[in-house]
Amino acid sequence: MKLYYSPGACSLADHIAMHEAGLEFDRIKVDLKAKRTEDGRDYNQINPKGYVPALEFDDGEVLTENIAILSVVADMAPKLTPQGRLGHFRLLETLAFISTEIHKGFKPFFKPDSTDAEKAAARELLAKRFGYLAGRMKGDYLLGANLTVADCYLFVMCLWAEKNGVPLPDPLPAFVTRMKARPAVKLALHHEGLDQPQTA
Repeated sequence: MKLYYSPGACSLADHIAMHEAGLEFDRIKVDLKAKRTEDGRDYNQINPKGYVPALEFDDGEVLTENIAILSVVADMAPKLTPQGRLGHFRLLETLAFISTEIHKGFKPFFKPDSTDAEKAAARELLAKRFGYLAGRMKGDYLLGANLTVADCYLFVMCLWAEKNGVPLPDPLPAFVTRMKARPAVKLALHHEGLDQPQTA
């Protein structure tokens, strides 16, 4: 398998999850502005949507979108799916909320023409969305005592929140610290060059 990613982008969630699952895969960095892969290919030929992530299987099939890729990873590694009768569906419910209500909420921070007022409104709304998840945490992780692929996605969104001045309610700061201590997270951050001290 090949994971197409851009350092620090939402594809970091898939990168972490695949390490947590113990999967073997190649990592191919994408320049999202130039739409080129690090080995010189036109990324639009791989994913016509033009953004990451994309997961290419050994038979050439390509899957896109975090919800789909993270669901596939959870299917390959059932330990990353919550247990119980509705476990699979609780996972989808949580992934959908993170994707549509939190991930999309960061859009003003990535648009160069966004106003300060638009960013302030986004921070306020995102704080409420993070607050919803914080209030539903049932243990060390989002869906209980064990990590699921949803935690990988939430972790990346928390990193974005820290970078863009979005306040994280308790217990999310402790969750971020817990995630950073995991070997799979450390490995993914290292692979993406994100484990170096950040300069102002």
